[in-house]
Amino acid sequence: MKFDRDRIAELLQASLPDDANLFVVDLTVSDAIRPKVTVTLDGEQGVGIEECAQVSRRLARRIEEAYGEEASYTLEVTSPGADQPLTDPRQYTRHVGRSLALKLTDGTEKTGVLEETTPDGIQLAEVVKEKNKKKTLPAAHIPFADIAEAKVVISFK
Repeated sequence: MKFDRDRIAELLQASLPDDANLFVVDLTVSDAIRPKVTVTLDGEQGVGIEECAQVSRRLARRIEEAYGEEASYTLEVTSPGADQPLTDPRQYTRHVGRSLALKLTDGTEKTGVLEETTPDGIQLAEVVKEKNKKKTLPAAHIPFADIAEAKVVISFK
C-alpha cells in the first residue's frame, strides 16, 4: 500500500489539538512495503509525551478511516531533540535568552544570544573572540530568510 504524503498531512492537521499550540515541524512518509509515517511536533512552550501520544492516537484513527483497518504501517510521533535544528520561526520564541549557532545562507556562521524574535527574523547579540577574550556585540536583526540552519547551543554549567 502506498500512502499519499499530502493526504497524511491533511489527516495530521486534523489530528492536532484545537488550541493551536502545537505545530508540525516535519512529516516524512516512506515508500517502503510497510510505510513509516514519522511526525515531528513542536509547540511554543515545547511538547510533552502526552501531547505526542494524543496526536498519535488521533492520527492513527484517521489513517485507518482513510486507508482501511487492514493498512499496515508504522507511526512515530515525536518532538525535536535538543540537537535538532530550528526549522520553523515559531520554534525560536521559547529559546529567547539562550545561545544559538547560526549558519547563514551566505556561508557565514554566527553564535550569540537570542534576544528577541520578530515576525520576520531574530535579534541576535553575536559573541565574537578578540585576542583570547569573548566580546558580545550589540544585537543585530537577522531575517529568517537569511538563516540556513539554527541550533540551540547546549551548555552544561
